[in-house]
Amino acid sequence: MACQLDIQPCSEWNLFSRLQRPLVIAGPCSAESEEQLFNTATLLKNNGIEVLRAGIWKPRTRPNCFEGVGEKGLPWLQYIQKTLGLKVATEVANAHHVEAALKQGIDMLWIGARSTANPFVVQEIAEALKGVNIPVLVKNPVNPDIELWVGAFERLYICGIKKLGAIHRGFSSYNSNRYRNTPQWQIPIELKRRIKQLPLFCDPSHISGHREYIQEISQKAMDLGFDGLIIESHIQPDCALSDAAQQITPQQLNDILKQLIIRDAHPNNSSSHLIIEELREKIDTLDNSILEALTHRMKIIEEIGHYKKQNNITILQPDRWENILSRVIDEARKNNLPVELVERVFKAIHQASIDRQTDIMNRHEK
Repeated sequence: MACQLDIQPCSEWNLFSRLQRPLVIAGPCSAESEEQLFNTATLLKNNGIEVLRAGIWKPRTRPNCFEGVGEKGLPWLQYIQKTLGLKVATEVANAHHVEAALKQGIDMLWIGARSTANPFVVQEIAEALKGVNIPVLVKNPVNPDIELWVGAFERLYICGIKKLGAIHRGFSSYNSNRYRNTPQWQIPIELKRRIKQLPLFCDPSHISGHREYIQEISQKAMDLGFDGLIIESHIQPDCALSDAAQQITPQQLNDILKQLIIRDAHPNNSSSHLIIEELREKIDTLDNSILEALTHRMKIIEEIGHYKKQNNITILQPDRWENILSRVIDEARKNNLPVELVERVFKAIHQASIDRQTDIMNRHEK
C-alpha cells in the first residue's frame, strides 16, 4: 500500500517546469578548498545550474583517506550562496552536522546511504531537524532494503520534516559488474509507488563509479520519469581528493544535459492516449491469463503435495526441477525472451510451490 505522507512541494523542486525536467543539483564530491569550490560553482552557474552540492564531511570506508575539510568548508558554501545566488546543499550524518549546517544557512541537506541504513542515525538527524523547514533528501541505504528507505522518510516526517525527496544512488554489491553500484531500478520504482508525491532524484555518479556511464544512467532516469539528477562535478576531476573517476567538469555536465531526451509523463494528445490505453487493455487481459494459470498450477501443486505426504515422498525433486528450468530457458531463447527474467520468474514460482507443499506436509489434519 502507498504511504500516506503529506510530502510538501517546495520552491527548490519547482525551479523548472515539468517540461524542463530535470532539476539538476551539481558540484564536487568534496569541498577541497575555497578556490576549488568557488571556481567550480561559478562555471556551474554559468551553465544554468541553480543548486550546488558539496561534501563537507565525507564518510569513508577506511581511515587515512580524505574525509572532508569539516566545518571550515561551510562558510565557503555560504559565500557562494550570497555571492553567486546559488542554493547550496551538503550531506549530514549526525546531529552536530545538522546544527553546524543550519547555523551557516545551508539551503538543503541530504542523508547518505550509510546513514540511511542506520535507523538510530536517521532518528538523531530527524530530531535535530525538528522545527526546520528546509528540503531534506534521503539516499537509498547501501543494501537493497526498501523498508529501511521508507522507514527513514517516516522518521523524518514524524519529526515534522515535510519537504522530502529521495536520491537513488544504487546498491553495493560484492560481485563486480559494469557499474560501481547496481541500479536495481525496481526499488526506487517501488518507493515511488508507495510514496507517490515524493520527488525522485538519480545519482548517476555513484551508480556508475566512472564518468563514461553518467550519460546513459541519466537518460535511463529520465526515461523512468525521475524528477531530477544529483551529479558530481569538479573543475579538475582527475585531481579530486575523492571519487575522481566519477566526477566530470562543468562543461562535460553541460554537454550531457544537452543530450538528454526528456520524456513526457503522460500522452500529450488524445490519439496517443487512445493507442496506449488499447495496448494496456491487452496487457491487462494477458495479466489475468497469467494469474489464472498460476492459480490452476498452484492447485495442482497442492494435489501433488497431498500425494507426497500420503506416500512419504520428499518435497524437492532435483531432477524434475532441473528439467523444468532447462525447458523454460530453452523456450525463452527460442522466443527471444530475456533468460534472466524467465529464470527469476520460474525460480520464484518454484519456491512458492515448495512453500505450499511444505505447509501441506507439516499440517496437522483434524
